[in-house]
Order: sequence, then structure tokens, then C-alpha cells
Amino acid sequence: MAVKGGRRKFSSELAGLQRIVAIDTELNKIQDADLLLERILTEARRMVGAEAGTIYVRDGDKLLFRYTQNAVLEKDLPPGRKLPYSNFSVPIGEGTISGYVAVTGEILNIPDVYGIPAGSPYSYSSYYDRSTGYRSVSMLTVPLKTSAGGLLGVIQVINAKDEAGETVPFPPEAETFITHFAANATVALQRAYMTRRMILGMNRLAELRDTHETGAHVNRVASIAAELYERWAFRRAVPEHERERVKDTLKLAAMLHDVGKVAISDLILKKPARFTDAEYLIMQSHTFCGARLFSDAESEFDAMAADIALTHHENWDGSGYPGRVDLSRVYYEVHQIEVEGVERTGEIWYGPPLEAGADGRPRRLRGEEIPLAGRVVAIADVFDALSSKRVYKESWDTDSVWAEVAKLSGTKFDPELVECFLEIRPEIERIRERFPDAPEPDPSD
Repeated sequence: MAVKGGRRKFSSELAGLQRIVAIDTELNKIQDADLLLERILTEARRMVGAEAGTIYVRDGDKLLFRYTQNAVLEKDLPPGRKLPYSNFSVPIGEGTISGYVAVTGEILNIPDVYGIPAGSPYSYSSYYDRSTGYRSVSMLTVPLKTSAGGLLGVIQVINAKDEAGETVPFPPEAETFITHFAANATVALQRAYMTRRMILGMNRLAELRDTHETGAHVNRVASIAAELYERWAFRRAVPEHERERVKDTLKLAAMLHDVGKVAISDLILKKPARFTDAEYLIMQSHTFCGARLFSDAESEFDAMAADIALTHHENWDGSGYPGRVDLSRVYYEVHQIEVEGVERTGEIWYGPPLEAGADGRPRRLRGEEIPLAGRVVAIADVFDALSSKRVYKESWDTDSVWAEVAKLSGTKFDPELVECFLEIRPEIERIRERFPDAPEPDPSD
């Protein structure tokens, strides 16, 4: 009998390790770090049969609360919606369970968080339970550590369930599985962070030229675009695997929507006022200059990045720009540009028409001629621009921004996407909170 039991245990552990290998393959397909974090939490919960969980990421000497999942609370949400959560942090160090795991690198397997012995170097705050009505009992907390010993974050899974659905402590084998899983997840996360750094590095070229293109701005636009696409895809009943794949690519590609500004003269780009009509025409060329960077598309990312760069200023009613241009023949000429009444030498880029209208300019795109990714980013970009301060304007108040997006439905924006956007206002507001603009420097310092 002991032999049979041993075989069953070995078979179960082997199946668990095989599952880890299979998940590792899936995790390495995800390019965006935020989407990867959410998937890591999902898979960690599945692996050990946890009802709920939270994932934190390291930011200096603190842990940032990134994602939370709870099967009980999610049942009360409308289809396709996610649990709301606040952006908060906990210090790395003794005091909290996650902070203790982060500083020590130890795994904590706690049978009952309300039964932690007095005098322990960590304790459980019941605030979340009291605010939601949920009761946390068993908790397994594990660090996400690199092979060099660095800390990327912490996974916390809550309330293990037995076959009868009863809450039980996490068994010792759960520690084994989640330790192996965390090691593989950390490698995937390091790769995703490297990808994000490369893309943000490209954006910093544009940021050096245009101070509006901050890391906070591109992160907000990309995150908003990803949430908007997900809502649209859920409404359209797009299969989950396709929805996740496109969302992953879209989020990274959206970060490069204005990368073509590196080709625009500083005389235009850094003008501290509104553009003249002539200057505005020059500024429009950032669309096809950006798309040209990805014109030799070798991947879905290249194709989507080109679409977004080229079409995120196209309008649903056909009044946007740049229209149908020939990316293979983009060129520039040196001209005298008048800036604030002074003649200056500058480069002007041209995108010859692929199809010309009656005025000889590129034929405008309208409606669903505009790629979906471009239509999505158009809303995200305008929303963030209206919500943010610029040298030539103050930021709009929140309600006015939302009202403006609704008003532009059917003219500037895809009406169905606007409906989806208005449905996810809480998610969008949390993105604004998560990526605030850096405070302006104090001239007196």
C-alpha cells in the first residue's frame, strides 16, 4: 500500500513539473511585462489550487501592488470586467508578510493568517478582508528572485481549496511547485523587462526632441489602448487566445505611436505655442516617418507598429491625416521655414500619395479603412493629451475629457470603440493614477 501511495505521489509531482514546463513555454510568448505579471499570477493560482492571489513588483525599497485576482469576488462582476484595486505600496522589510518575504527571500506558508503567533516579524492586515467582505485564511507567499539573487517581486496566493471546495492549508508539495514556477516566471519577466527597456529607449529619442513624449505618456497611451482593445474584443467574442495575443502586441506597439517625431525639425517640434497651418502640415509627417521605421515588416509587431504610427491621427469621418501615402518613396528636402516671423533653415519630409484625391493630396482614410489598432490608439492618445498639461494649454478636468471623447464619437472616433471606452472608465482612471507625470521642477531650486 505504501508503494502505491508513493507512486501516486510521484505521478502527481511529475504531472505538476510537466505543467510547469508547459506554462514556461506559454509565458515566454508574452512580450509585455504587465500582461506577463497578470498571467504569472493566474498560473500560480491554478498550479496550487488557490482561490485568490496578488502579485507585487519591486520598486526600490518598496513593493508595488500590481494585480489582484479573487474567484469569489469576480463572480459578482459583469462579464469581461476586472476587480478594482488601488495603487499602493508596502515597504520591503519586516512588518508585512510580503515585505518580510521580499527582504529575506524565504517562502512563507501560513495555514491561517489570523493565527500568526504574537512576536512574529510579520503580521496580517485585515483591511482588505474588511473592505471586501472576503475572508483570507491560508496564504503562500514566494519571492520572484533572479539567478543572481536580485528581487523582481513577490507572488502571494490565498486560500487553497480541497476537492470538496473547503479552504485548507497549502500542502508542502505546493511549495515545491511554486518555487520551480517562480524561477521560470522570473526568467520570462526579465526578458519582458528587457523588451520594455528597449522600446522605452527608442521612445527616449523622441522624448529628447519632444518633451511631451514622456515615459508616463507612452505608458498611459499603451495601457489605455490595451484595455480598450480587450473590451472591444470581449464584446466581439474574439477567442481568448487571440485576444491575449493581439493585446500583448498592441500594448508594445502603441508605445511607439509618435516615434516618427525624431524626424521633425526642432524648429517645429519645440515651438512653445500652437502651430501655424504650414507648421502643422510639417508636423503631420511624423506619422509616415514613424511608419517607415517598420516598413520592412518581419513580424506582427512590426506590422502593427507601422499601422499605429501611420494611422493614429486618421479620423472616422475621413478628416484626419496623413491618408494613403507611399512609404517606399518618403523623402525630405531642406527649406526655409518661418518660425515666429523669422526665416530658418529646416528639413521638410514628404510622403507621396499612394492614392491621390481631387486636390492631389493623399486620399483620406475613413471608417474601417483605418486599421483597428490605429483607431484604438487614436482614442487613447487624444484622451491622454486632453488630460495632460501642455505648454500651450492646461489639462482639462476629468469629466470634460470624458464628455469630449463621447462627443467625438462618429466624427473623430469609431463609435463602437467609444462605447467600449466609456464602459471601462474605472480601469482607465486607475491607469492615470498608476503613471502620473513627473512634477515640474521648481525654478527656485
